[in-house]
Amino acid sequence: QDQLVESGGGLAQPGGSLRLSCAASGGTDSVHTMGWFRQAPGAEREFVAGISFKSGRTYVGDSMKGRFTISRDGASNTVYLQMNSLKPEDTAKYYCAADFPLPSTTDHAIGVMTFLPQGQGSQVTVSH
Repeated sequence: QDQLVESGGGLAQPGGSLRLSCAASGGTDSVHTMGWFRQAPGAEREFVAGISFKSGRTYVGDSMKGRFTISRDGASNTVYLQMNSLKPEDTAKYYCAADFPLPSTTDHAIGVMTFLPQGQGSQVTVSH
């Protein structure tokens, strides 16, 4: 099983930006999708964004559309989550995940919430 190594995150002010990175240790053919989930204390896990390695299709959760962008380094199994216009409600622990079903609708994004992400988690805090 691939190991996922996360980096990035930290503290940002409302309206600011942060970037998360996640690198998978396996070979190119061993990963099909990668992305992030997040979970705030006392809240349910939420799908954030994902990308298909085969098609390049991406999906970003509704509350993050227009603010978050997911991309992939084509030469490696590394994905990036660029988070702009951050809001206090984006505060959560963000977990990298691989090989989950990539949603294509809001209902799919809700359905994939039960997937257990494999990354160790990166804290993102948005506050003055």
